[in-house]
Amino acid sequence: MQLSATPYEERLTAPRSWWLISVLVGLSLALILLPFGTLPMLGGLAGGTAVAATMASSYGSVRIRVVGGSLIAGDAKIPVAALGEAEVLDAEEARAWRTHKADTRAFLLLRAYIPTALRVVVTDPEDPTPYLYLSTREPERLAAALAAARTAAA
Repeated sequence: MQLSATPYEERLTAPRSWWLISVLVGLSLALILLPFGTLPMLGGLAGGTAVAATMASSYGSVRIRVVGGSLIAGDAKIPVAALGEAEVLDAEEARAWRTHKADTRAFLLLRAYIPTALRVVVTDPEDPTPYLYLSTREPERLAAALAAARTAAA
């Protein structure tokens, strides 16, 4: 059976406010360097904004994909055959699973600026990880893609 190339792909981009904060960091550095002259001030503006924007971009560049019978979440690659049921978490339940319900052995792809998540049970007896917690803006679609990949792999 032929699996589709990418049944699910999501990039957990940083919120727009982080880009404004990047500009404010550049402005702050420019003000700090203002006593040293115009050229250092402009360098601080450009350099501070660039560094802050690079940090925001790298933090928001994490991807979640279901492709080729595997779930790829950040640096982790897990075959869908090793995964069990997926539980869609609304904002309140997601907050509970990343705080007081959290297991220290779990794999967390956590982005606090994304309110919803998906919790997927790991069924592989060789893996000590009890579940995956994946911050996602579309938990229902990710759960459906995992279910489709699991049935296609079977």
